[in-house]
Amino acid sequence: MAQDLAYVRKEMQAQQPAPKKEGTAIQWVKANMFATPKDSILSIIAIVFLIWAIPPMVEWLLINAAWTGTDRATCATIAQGGIRPDGWSGACWAFIGNKMDQILFGRYPDPWLWRPILVAVVFTALLIPMLMPKVPHKGWNALALFIILPIIGFFIIYGGVFGLPVVDTSDWGGLMVTLILSYFAIAVSLPFGILLALGRRSKLPVVRTLSIMFIEVVRGVPLITILFMASVMLPLFLPEGMTINKFLRAIVGVSLFISAYMAEVIRGGLQAMPKGQFEGAASLGLGYWQTMRLIILPQAIKLVIPAIVNQFISIFKDTSLVSIIGMFDLLGIIKFNFTDSSWASPVTPITGLIFAGLVFWVFCFGMSRYSSFMERHLDTGHRS
Repeated sequence: MAQDLAYVRKEMQAQQPAPKKEGTAIQWVKANMFATPKDSILSIIAIVFLIWAIPPMVEWLLINAAWTGTDRATCATIAQGGIRPDGWSGACWAFIGNKMDQILFGRYPDPWLWRPILVAVVFTALLIPMLMPKVPHKGWNALALFIILPIIGFFIIYGGVFGLPVVDTSDWGGLMVTLILSYFAIAVSLPFGILLALGRRSKLPVVRTLSIMFIEVVRGVPLITILFMASVMLPLFLPEGMTINKFLRAIVGVSLFISAYMAEVIRGGLQAMPKGQFEGAASLGLGYWQTMRLIILPQAIKLVIPAIVNQFISIFKDTSLVSIIGMFDLLGIIKFNFTDSSWASPVTPITGLIFAGLVFWVFCFGMSRYSSFMERHLDTGHRS
């Protein structure tokens, strides 16, 4: 027969020692780098490669670099007509420092540089609270950032009002052009992409057909083609004497291009929504637009945040293609300054390209990290 067993504690159990601290650096290294023989071999190879590669890079980029100077003599060896000893090699950061105004603002007149600087300061002041989830009044913040600032900022930078002289867009360039193009492309593509995605899923044949045609045509051609059409071909179809600013044409072309891709990203999020969400909204008596605005779109956009930010990063880098239509963005203005004979040296081009790559990386990495932050902040679906 099975014997009934019972145990009743008559005295408290002795206090146990605190658990050993986990998560130390050594334990992390063991768990992530040397957990298996294969991991150990790969980690050792990676460490050896870094030891071999990093010191020469640091030496070239920082230790042997020329930081100040007024011409190529500071970045060239004696054999090349410079002041450095033969055999010396290092980055020419003096070139970047000397051309910094052009790298940031292109050929914008020096006496009026305070105008784009003022717009940049206001933009930053509006963007920071917009990116902070707990800051209130997001609606007013968005209105100022995406509606009011673009209008006022354009007239401040371009001029023609408030007694400010006109600075034509042909004189704009550098990082300013890259940021303006990216800003407008991002600000336009998201809402327009949402409308295209909803149009593609619409039950109205005309709306659905037009949306599909736009998306497939734009996605079927490269951005270079759209920029070329906007810059070269469009004026041929306009009435005689009528013209559209080249910078505006570039903004429209880039914005429409990214909108088509954004539409497919949003459509993927909409298709991932369970049918019960639509049925629940219908049971509450919500109309189509109320359902989309209050129930469906907030969840769908949350699901595709990584893909949305990926498109933002892509378009930020693709703005360099505007150089084919005679506009000098960050990369274009740096490459243009390579033709300055006073700074012609073997290390000038590679230094400029490394600087451009670093700037692009900083902005793209920042967007990527903020995307990860928003994913964690909005990840409430599986929380208890």
